[in-house]
Amino acid sequence: MESAEEPLLLLQEEEINKRDLFVREVKKVSYIAVPMVAVSVTQYMLRAVSMMMLGHLDELALSSSAIATSLTNVTGFSLIFGLSCALETLCGQAYGAGHYQKVGIYTYGSVIWLFVACVPVCLLWIYTDKLLILIGQDPLISVEAGKFAIWLIPALFPYAILQSLVRYLQTQSLIMPMLWGSLASLCFHLPLCWAFVFKLNLGNAGAALSISISYWLNVIILGIYVKYSSTCSKTRASFSKDVFLTMGEFFRFAIPSAVMVCLEWWTFEIIVLFGGLLPNPQLETSILSIWYANFDIISRHQFEMFLAVSNSIIYLNLRASLTITSLHYLIQYAFGAAASTRVSNELGAGKPKAAQLVVSAVLALSIVEFVIASIALFFCRSILGYSFSNEKGVVNYVKEMTPFLCASVIMDSLQAVLSGVARGCGWQHIGAYVNLGAYYLVGIPLSLFLGFVLGLNGEGLWSGLIAGATVQSILLIIITRRTNWEKKAAEARWRIFDGKVPLHDELI
Repeated sequence: MESAEEPLLLLQEEEINKRDLFVREVKKVSYIAVPMVAVSVTQYMLRAVSMMMLGHLDELALSSSAIATSLTNVTGFSLIFGLSCALETLCGQAYGAGHYQKVGIYTYGSVIWLFVACVPVCLLWIYTDKLLILIGQDPLISVEAGKFAIWLIPALFPYAILQSLVRYLQTQSLIMPMLWGSLASLCFHLPLCWAFVFKLNLGNAGAALSISISYWLNVIILGIYVKYSSTCSKTRASFSKDVFLTMGEFFRFAIPSAVMVCLEWWTFEIIVLFGGLLPNPQLETSILSIWYANFDIISRHQFEMFLAVSNSIIYLNLRASLTITSLHYLIQYAFGAAASTRVSNELGAGKPKAAQLVVSAVLALSIVEFVIASIALFFCRSILGYSFSNEKGVVNYVKEMTPFLCASVIMDSLQAVLSGVARGCGWQHIGAYVNLGAYYLVGIPLSLFLGFVLGLNGEGLWSGLIAGATVQSILLIIITRRTNWEKKAAEARWRIFDGKVPLHDELI
């Protein structure tokens, strides 16, 4: 009798252990993701505030800064952001393996190589006005956009340092310093931007300059923390020749990381640029840029102004929908950052099963969140439009678009989390192919067909992007399920320990 019960007891005990491990992992992921949401929102608001203030000047100021932001995102910020994502693999896995000095060495190297990448970007930004005119943008908008881009050059270098420091802290699960740094920078940025734009009458130049100064402040705050905090003592490496030896390893992950990120970012910015070819370019470019470039928080006054001069109400209705999706995406990006950190740490520690558990925990949290968000949006569909306008046409259209909006929330959520898993595993090169196929073989062609051939304009451009995100999510799910976790853990430890680790003894 006892022998028959023993297997059952062992099975129950194993299930309890699995449940406890899962709950423990959910807590670890939440510890990273929750404050990371606040970090994402505050950094998002820093640039959005500048757009809001410029919108109170005139339509030209808003549209020119919006188109300049689109081009600088395409040619600069997306590149730097993507290159820095290599640290999510390198630093995350090195920290998990207990090779702490390498975390600091990789970060030093990242700052140097990102600075080198900034130089040709700056040269390109100097000719922004000529480039915009060359691709068919409105000359008046292009000239003002060129001025904005030139004044934004000083923001590129602190942005490179900031992204390196963010990855350095993130891979060690040190999120709170980033939160306090971002909050301090935003609080400083609000009066600074207001003073530059309105009191000193600097206009676009003042908005761009205030962004640069605020980035530098954030860098200084994080730099002081890294220098003097005891929590960074293990990973605080001294500058040596080893920093320069990281170049090959860094770019091995940085280039596919940049391609993966840029292909996705560029898709949205390309659509913004095509929006400049639609009727009434100042209006269309402002609205599409506000949607797609994540600068979609504008005042009620601005929204009513757009509504008054627009020949097509559909753009304003879609703007309302995409404001919601952009804000929601910040939550899921935080889950993706948590997934990247925990997966890279566990693979570096030689624990492939633990890495798999991380994926399950993050996806479970993500699914719960986007289900709640989708249900809330659906049941609030009748009143959602009043957040943007009292116009009945806007309110009714937002109500009609809500089911489509809920589907968009789901697809964006899945791809954000699974992209984080890709960065943690180090298969960014596969993610680059996924993004290429999803957006450039499906999303953009479909957007152009619906927007220009079928004459659906802004709604058509947006619909194609949603289709691309759906294909992207499906492909990432398939690849994640087929990942050989034991092999990824072995590769991580072999690389971190320079091929000196006996893999069969190290994998747990």
